[in-house]
Amino acid sequence: MDISKIKNELLKQKESKFKGNIYHYSQVNFSYNSNKIEGSRLSSDQTEAIFDTESFIPKSDDLIQLDDLIETKNHFKLFDYMLDHVDEKLSKEMMIEMNKILKRNTSDEENPRYNVGGFKVIPNMIGLVNVINTTEPKDVEKEIDNLLEEYNHKTNITIEDIIDFHFRFERIHPFGDGNGRVGRIVMFKECLKNNIMPFIVLDVDKPYYMNGLKKYEKDKMFLIDTIKHEQDLYEEICRKLLNFELEEH
Repeated sequence: MDISKIKNELLKQKESKFKGNIYHYSQVNFSYNSNKIEGSRLSSDQTEAIFDTESFIPKSDDLIQLDDLIETKNHFKLFDYMLDHVDEKLSKEMMIEMNKILKRNTSDEENPRYNVGGFKVIPNMIGLVNVINTTEPKDVEKEIDNLLEEYNHKTNITIEDIIDFHFRFERIHPFGDGNGRVGRIVMFKECLKNNIMPFIVLDVDKPYYMNGLKKYEKDKMFLIDTIKHEQDLYEEICRKLLNFELEEH
């Protein structure tokens, strides 16, 4: 499929606030799934209602975390920021801004341990049972600089390059929180920029995605196959929604 059509429609529909097509679908499903992977309790219907009306009706006796609501709205803004900068070179400043947008007005922003607006100042790890160690705070900036320098010097970026960048970014885990969500929005951006089918990692596929990240150094194909499956799903939606031609006036 022509990836430029996907990118152009996302940009046009963003500006026109067009409902019920690929921009609407991507905003709701990206925010729901990416936040759900990180523990959000909001449903897909609630996420869509927040996007459409900035309100929703909770189920009776549901306990709604304020941060879940804020991060859902922030993810919509994060997606728009990504589209606004889709063709720009990936940079350290851009990723810091992405994290800042995601965490704005959350309880984490008020906690200096999370250092929202900068890199982590407290060590962190991935997982609680099968723990994956991450880069020490003092080494984060140097490792991010090295990762970006290597990636940005590549020509003819492939989906494998983007997945490899994501794995290495997640192993650095540069932020106090929000690493996975920033990492996944970066992959979407870089796919659109490099004429590669973008994708949304679905919460239902979280076990495969997480297992792929854990096994990546020994078996890259597990994560690559998971991502290619997500590409197929997104392409199917694009073919359904973007199977039209508009005469330009």
